[in-house]
Amino acid sequence: MKQLVLLLCLSLLITTCKNESNSKDDEWIHLFDGTSTEGWRAYNGESLPEQWVIKDGALTFDTEKKLESEKEGGQNIIYAKEEFDNFELYLEWKLPEGGNSGVFYHLKEGYNSLEEIAPEYQLLDDLGWEAINNATLQEWQKTAADYAMHVPDKNLKITKPAGEWNTTRIIFTEALVEHWLNGKKVLSFVPWSDDWESRKNKGKWKDYPHYGTSKTGFIGLQDHDSPLWFKNIKIKKL
Repeated sequence: MKQLVLLLCLSLLITTCKNESNSKDDEWIHLFDGTSTEGWRAYNGESLPEQWVIKDGALTFDTEKKLESEKEGGQNIIYAKEEFDNFELYLEWKLPEGGNSGVFYHLKEGYNSLEEIAPEYQLLDDLGWEAINNATLQEWQKTAADYAMHVPDKNLKITKPAGEWNTTRIIFTEALVEHWLNGKKVLSFVPWSDDWESRKNKGKWKDYPHYGTSKTGFIGLQDHDSPLWFKNIKIKKL
C-alpha cells in the first residue's frame, strides 16, 4: 500500500513538473523559428526586403542580393505583428569580421531612422571593426551597449569572435532594463529616470526629442551594410 501511495505521489509530481514546463514554454512568442519570415517587413515598408532570406535556419541579410539591386544599407526590418511594452527578448546572432548591426525595441514608424526614436542593443564585431576601419571605438559604441546611453561592464562581457554565435537577452520593465550577453548580465539601468534624461539631453540624442519616449512598440533589426545572421528569436511578455 505504501508503495502504491508513493508511486501515485511521484506520478503527480512528474505531471505537475511537466505542466509547469509546458506553461513556461508556452509563454514565449517565436518571432523567428528558422522556417518562416511571417510577421517581418521593412521599417516604414509593406513587405520584407529581398535581401532578408532564410539560409540554414538563420535569418540572413544577403549582401550579394543587396549588390544586385544596387542598394546600400537602409533595409531595416521590424516584427510588425504586435507591439510590446514590458518583455524579455532572446535571440542568437553572429557577424562577419567588422560586422555591425543592432536590436531595437519600442519602435514607432514614420521616422527617418530607427535610432532617432528607439533604444538599441548594439551588435558589433568590436575588435574586427576597429582593425578594418583603423579607428578606436568608445565603449558606448560596442556590443551589448545601450547605444550612446549606457555602457556594459567590460569585466563581465564576453563576445565571441567574428563568425561565432552569440546569445543576447534584453529584459525591459519600467523599473529596470537589463542587457545580457552570452549568459552574463553586463548592464542595467532605470528607463526615464533623472539619470536617463540627463544622458539623453547631454549626449547623441539631445537633438532627437522623440528618442526613447515610446513605452510600447515594435522589435527591429538593423541593416548596417553588413552580412548578418539571426536565429531563435523569441519574446516573452512581462
